[in-house]
Amino acid sequence: MKLSTKGRYAVMAMVDLTRSSEGSPVALADIAQRQEISLSYLEQLFAKLRKGGLVRSVRGPGGGYLLAHGADGTRISDIILAVDEPIKATRCHTGSPAGCHSDKSRCLTHDLWEELGNQIHLYLSSVSLADVCEKRVLGTSGVIGPQQHQPKAINPFPPAVAAQ
Repeated sequence: MKLSTKGRYAVMAMVDLTRSSEGSPVALADIAQRQEISLSYLEQLFAKLRKGGLVRSVRGPGGGYLLAHGADGTRISDIILAVDEPIKATRCHTGSPAGCHSDKSRCLTHDLWEELGNQIHLYLSSVSLADVCEKRVLGTSGVIGPQQHQPKAINPFPPAVAAQ
């Protein structure tokens, strides 16, 4: 499963907005420059985010965008869903009883992929913008180095047996 640029860019831009705002509106041109995203693409994404109630716009000099609910109240899943990015791992249409095969049956691994999509959604629903900004989602992705990938030698004997 691959998340499209629409979902990834929307999350990147919202994290940037969260980190840059400090209570003041942030111009999309500034986000576009910092994140190296096309301004016209960001405008399309923020129109959807505004429609989804995740951001609000401020017009005029010094205008831009602000979070509508704060960093703690904005979930990553909400951002992805607001830009019409489905969170699924199956080829089938969400909610349809018909499967992805030409005879409308489900593939043998349908339930596996559907549950993976559910787990991804649950995880992204548990993570807020504040969690990302405060680096509370690091997990092991940034901790494990190349030298730690080597398997450890396993002693087949418990310490008491080895001492005898």
